[in-house]
Amino acid sequence: MHNPFKLAFSTLAAAGLLVPALLFADPPAPTMNGAGSSLAVAAVPASPVALPATGAVPAVAPPAAIPKANSDDHVLMPGDLIEVKVFQEPDLDTTMRVARDGSVVYPLIDRVTVGGLTPLTASKLIHDLLDKDYIVNPQVSLLVMEYAKRTFTVLGEVQKPGSYDMPDRATVSLLEAIGMSGGYTRVANPNSVTVKRRVKNREMVYRLNAKKMAASGGSPSSFEIKADDVITVAESIF
Repeated sequence: MHNPFKLAFSTLAAAGLLVPALLFADPPAPTMNGAGSSLAVAAVPASPVALPATGAVPAVAPPAAIPKANSDDHVLMPGDLIEVKVFQEPDLDTTMRVARDGSVVYPLIDRVTVGGLTPLTASKLIHDLLDKDYIVNPQVSLLVMEYAKRTFTVLGEVQKPGSYDMPDRATVSLLEAIGMSGGYTRVANPNSVTVKRRVKNREMVYRLNAKKMAASGGSPSSFEIKADDVITVAESIF
């Protein structure tokens, strides 16, 4: 039969021997991936603050990225305000408005025609002209800072005849243009709508059935209005 006092003393003695061993034992070596043992994970509570990654910090920060030219399908037109920059050439940073003939005057290369080009194509043109005689492989960026005002006119049997601004970089369909003018009057004939447009110094006349367009769902691509178009809604004869 075991003596309970002897058993308790043996247990405490064993614990006393184990404590110094734990205190003076070498800690487990950390692993290269920071995982550690299950004991180390339990001893250090997780912190909600993310710690910065270790590693060498570069002495000089890398240069900021050069802004890219507009890569959309916008076509530069008279009145557009554009900004042209050349990386590490501050004397060539220029903001200018496209003239009526589609040209701009730019340092070193003088007059260059950008009208009818996308910003990306225009930046490539300026790059090539500078690279030809002045700067080796210049990094050119071209951004549209302000789009030219574009208007169209709605006449005839609409509630508010007049000229209307087209939203920047947005298309306007025939039905949207009529809606902007307040819609039809009581005597309007949606079956007979004409659109006059100047195309390379020639006047084109489009005869359209707006009622049929509306019945088919009025997709914005049904007929796209261009700047300076003149829309006329005819009067019904009945």
